[in-house]
Amino acid sequence: MNTTQLNRIRTGKGFIAALDQSGGSTPKALLQYGVQEDSYSNEEEMYAMVHEMRTRIIKSPAFSSEHILGAILFENTMDRSIDGQFTADYLWEKKGIVPFLKVDKGLAELEDGVQLMKPMPDLDDLLKRANERHIFGTKMRSVIQEAHPAGIQKVVEQQFAVGKQIAAMGLVPIIEPEVDIHNADKEASEKLLKEAISAQLSALDPDVKIMLKLSIPTVNDFYSDLMEDPHVVRIVALSGGYSQAEANDKLAHNHGLIASFSRALSQGLTAGQTDEEFNAMLSESVQAIYEASIQ
Repeated sequence: MNTTQLNRIRTGKGFIAALDQSGGSTPKALLQYGVQEDSYSNEEEMYAMVHEMRTRIIKSPAFSSEHILGAILFENTMDRSIDGQFTADYLWEKKGIVPFLKVDKGLAELEDGVQLMKPMPDLDDLLKRANERHIFGTKMRSVIQEAHPAGIQKVVEQQFAVGKQIAAMGLVPIIEPEVDIHNADKEASEKLLKEAISAQLSALDPDVKIMLKLSIPTVNDFYSDLMEDPHVVRIVALSGGYSQAEANDKLAHNHGLIASFSRALSQGLTAGQTDEEFNAMLSESVQAIYEASIQ
């Protein structure tokens, strides 16, 4: 583990950019960027185009360590280069931004009010490659749709079991049990989730470090006590489908919680913009998310 990067994530001011759309979400990300599906004819062309989009974001003057602590990458992005350097090396060496990697393979079908992560049989091999590519940490997502105690328990148990596997490889896992913002029992789900997370944290070995990526809670500062746990490096928030303005407003009421936004970060960016327009729009988004993250 890179202790310089660990200290930056633990104590730095800023937020974590989520650039990890993958699989089925990649066409949606490109559409938001103004690239139609008929602009590419196969998966390789699609991933090349999304890498161009991410490269444009990363190389922008607005995308800097002044406001951004880390960036979450998709596996395909990790394996590609920017100006002759692997993406993670470019992020850290040129930008001073800590690289993370999305490792989950998507969501299973809804059962007991939740969607667990699909199996990850090749995770150890991916983690070895992540270490070779100088990745600091990982991210993996589950989704909670209902306040179902057994389902939420399964989500948290799975997340922490995989998190321990990741930590054993010297990486810091971001555990992401997302509570859907449209969940009719969102507040009740969050209470069950916090109880399950607290139980798992109390059972961790003392030297294990994790991060949490959680939906912005219904009750302000609801996760403040989890931030004090010695195992928790940082708690970050997902935008979860809120608009950028709404996500920023909700985030600003949760002290110590910082953003890890995806759609909210890239909102308004399009392929047809000039570099001046693109950089100005990104700068505006970065500044707004940063300000909400340092309240």
